[in-house]
Amino acid sequence: MAVAETTSNFVIPDVGEVPPARSCAIRQRRVSPEAGRALEILGHAIEYLTDEYIYRGGSFSAGDSEVEAIQTLMVVNRQIYFGCPEMPSMANRWRSLLHIKAA
Repeated sequence: MAVAETTSNFVIPDVGEVPPARSCAIRQRRVSPEAGRALEILGHAIEYLTDEYIYRGGSFSAGDSEVEAIQTLMVVNRQIYFGCPEMPSMANRWRSLLHIKAA
């Protein structure tokens, strides 16, 4: 697994490791303070670059390096979010509390 390490020692997984979107129930994730800060910074960067691009009147095209940069930031944002552990569902919490095995 290829990783990049930032100055805050937060490890960012390789771009190819983003899980596919699920169509089933949405699970909350336990976001650490470091991951939360990274998500916040990336969100601001994505918003800023997108606003600047649209303000200049850029047209979206597949080969545009600015669009690719925005997409790269979005991929890293998803990687960090999906790298955070899922919180157990309420049903799983009750099962665990009552020591019941899932069917």
